[in-house]
Amino acid sequence: MAFINPRQVVKRIVAHEQPEGDGAVVRRSIGRPELRQLDPFLMLDYFTVSPPAGFPDHPHRGFETVTYMLEGAFTHQDFAGHTGTIQAGDLQWMTAGRGIVHCEMPASTGVQRGLQLWINLSSKFKMIEPNYQELESGNIPVAEKDGTTVKVIAGESLGISSPVYTRTPTMYLDVTMQPGASFAQEISEGWNSFAYTLEGRPTFGSKGTPPIEAHTTVELSHGDGVMVWNDSDKACRFVLIAGQPLNEPVFQHGPFVMNTREEIIEAIRDYKGFRNGFERAAHWQSHPLDF
Repeated sequence: MAFINPRQVVKRIVAHEQPEGDGAVVRRSIGRPELRQLDPFLMLDYFTVSPPAGFPDHPHRGFETVTYMLEGAFTHQDFAGHTGTIQAGDLQWMTAGRGIVHCEMPASTGVQRGLQLWINLSSKFKMIEPNYQELESGNIPVAEKDGTTVKVIAGESLGISSPVYTRTPTMYLDVTMQPGASFAQEISEGWNSFAYTLEGRPTFGSKGTPPIEAHTTVELSHGDGVMVWNDSDKACRFVLIAGQPLNEPVFQHGPFVMNTREEIIEAIRDYKGFRNGFERAAHWQSHPLDF
């Protein structure tokens, strides 16, 4: 496939480890000073967690969290009584909307690894009721072509579409390429896009440009698609993510993301005062897990 305006790498960010939550370790790329935001994306973490570490009870308002497990299992509990466990390859797409208080904790011994992406919501969706979309690995569509395998988490690739509904239009692909394979992916004009390398050394944009090492985020230029090659002698794996920018003001204070400073102050008051979406937080606490 030939693109009229192929996307190129415009920025590389190595995701270094940093502490997060309660004893967890993350490699953060989006959300750091080098790439504070990439509209509509607010944060990307590659997390590594072993019990008893994790992400205990905490609030959110105004955006979505997308958790994709790579190894192990995580259990989610929230103040509305929703409980679920996602295993390696499973997905949870959570819309925090007007408010949620939840925890995300390891559900098994050993090391748990995964990705968490924060996607901003338009002002018209920031105060909707919380919602979940959860897909087990076997229910995530898979496309294969010429040595490339794509798990279509959101959007479309190689003629295969995901059932996930994205309020902020988003494409999210988990791509594995065998040695010598190439991959062409259309991306809507005007959308912002990036890739995060998990394994191997893929090359993005133009043949012969330097390959990208593992745990590196590459921001891509605008265009109608991107070309990727695996010129190494080992398989490579990366996630390719794109989204339609909201072009709205962003005010963020920790787990609250709104459009104005006044809305952030209101969110903090609502959370501390157990009102306007946070009423159930007054008498809720997550239950410890036994395994």
